[in-house]
Amino acid sequence: MLISWFYLMIAILFEVAGTTCMKLSEEFTKLVPSILIFVFYGLCLTFLTLSLRKLEVSIVYAVWSGLGTIVITSIGIVWFRESFTPIKVMSIFLIIIGVIGLNVGEYLQNYKN
Repeated sequence: MLISWFYLMIAILFEVAGTTCMKLSEEFTKLVPSILIFVFYGLCLTFLTLSLRKLEVSIVYAVWSGLGTIVITSIGIVWFRESFTPIKVMSIFLIIIGVIGLNVGEYLQNYKN
């Protein structure tokens, strides 16, 4: 099961790289970032699929989208100088709480059985 979590983390890294390349491609006018979008998303979906061997799709998708959102928001703020507002901070906090809730809920459900 640990390898599935590893695959999920790799998928998140490739998803973040692909999303970053979307910004860098400047609407597909830059060749290398435009090509890398498809390479990184292809690798992302490959590792995401591999993570589903042992993990539930609801957990995988919640962690993938939640952590991906947190990382890409951080990159946007730091690298692309996007705004950093209280609503962004609160939204990221709620994503983290949601991911923790899903994982704790799964643990408690498995513990009862």
